[in-house]
Amino acid sequence: MNSHWRPTAPIAHLQKRADILAQIRRYFANQQVWEVDAAVMSQAAVSDPFIDSLEVAYRPFPEAEATQCYLQTSPEYAMKRLLAAGSGDIYQMGKVFRNGEVGRIHNPEFTMLEWYRLGMDDTQLMDDVEALVTSILGIPPIRRCTYTRIFAEKTGLDIHNDDNQTLADYARAHIDVDIATDDRDGWLNLIMSHFIEPTLIDEPIFVTEYPASQSALARVRPDANGIPVAARFELFIGGMELANGYHELTDPAEQQRRLAADQATRASLNLPQRPLETRLVDALAQGLPDCAGVALGVDRLVMLALGTDRIDQVIPFPFERA
Repeated sequence: MNSHWRPTAPIAHLQKRADILAQIRRYFANQQVWEVDAAVMSQAAVSDPFIDSLEVAYRPFPEAEATQCYLQTSPEYAMKRLLAAGSGDIYQMGKVFRNGEVGRIHNPEFTMLEWYRLGMDDTQLMDDVEALVTSILGIPPIRRCTYTRIFAEKTGLDIHNDDNQTLADYARAHIDVDIATDDRDGWLNLIMSHFIEPTLIDEPIFVTEYPASQSALARVRPDANGIPVAARFELFIGGMELANGYHELTDPAEQQRRLAADQATRASLNLPQRPLETRLVDALAQGLPDCAGVALGVDRLVMLALGTDRIDQVIPFPFERA
């Protein structure tokens, strides 16, 4: 008999997963952060050139012309619209979707926990993330290290003074890659994802103060040496990226500029030009409160709690059985 009807994860793992979801909700209830449930289908798509949205053709009735919609890769845009409307501290835990991501630690449909705290910056939000994660995983306090320092420790590279050719030469020497580009961030991202991240297995670590050019939707501020850096962090545990947080950008003009820059990058890479979330810009113009936000991969958190290295061991029906 064909066994593809069965879940890939053991029932005991799924019960542990349910316990962790309940623990997360208790944590936020105690913190007086309330749960929201924003739509996962939108008429706008994420702007990030390196995240691909899943498309949905929606018809209000069978004979109607289809409207192109997108399954959201994150609830971020919708949650910021709620923040601008006066929601206060909020979180959402639910399904998000990303095209082209299937593998040992990826599934195109996965569970994301995202939350926003008013009056916090990225440093204070790291305390919040640490409190939640260490309570679930039972791990000691988490080390914090700047992006500049982690590159120096792991590679000997000086990200501020080494030229693009030096970065390219290092990448080609240590990673099986054969590309021709002058994109500095492209080389930095490649070295970070393919060489540094897999080494971050000995201790949990927050990597902080990313280059200003990698600010995404975070603010930019000077570091201790006066160099502009992104007010953002990423959390790595067991060699996996677990969370990505920002001291959120509140300037609508700068937000519009960054969305346009993403669209231009998509065009240069021959990627689809998709509708941008201009309602986010409108929300910022209305007034986004000073806040910090973070997205955390729940499936990966459960993997760490159970000591498994495959996502299909913590979700019942991954893509091949969905």
